[in-house]
Amino acid sequence: MRFYETMFVIKPTLTQEEITQKIDFYKSAILNNGGQISATLDMGMRNLAYEIKKNKRGYYFVIYFKAEPKLVLELERLYRINEDVLRFIVIKYESKKEQKAWEVLVDRAIHNKKGAPLKEVSEKEESKKEDKAEEA
Repeated sequence: MRFYETMFVIKPTLTQEEITQKIDFYKSAILNNGGQISATLDMGMRNLAYEIKKNKRGYYFVIYFKAEPKLVLELERLYRINEDVLRFIVIKYESKKEQKAWEVLVDRAIHNKKGAPLKEVSEKEESKKEDKAEEA
């Protein structure tokens, strides 16, 4: 099995329920074709760098998964036939160094839900606040 990351952008005009259905559809497509989802990252609604199909915003979602190469072809086919997907990308992590980076990204995605700061970052910020309080 190979290491992959996929990110897709969904039209902002959909309701939250429809967006959730699209996300679940792609997750099930990965699982039904023999893939294993390691982590997901819900990035939410964001501004696009440029207008796509008259949309200035999009709903971003990232899935980290392990799968065989044939799954990627099916996943890309499913992205292309869905009009609600504005953009998508599938990244393959090949070398050992890239796979280590993939594992770090998965750990961050697991610990960093909805843009909350990572544990290490929040602990550092708290210690800085305590140091400033002691100085005052």
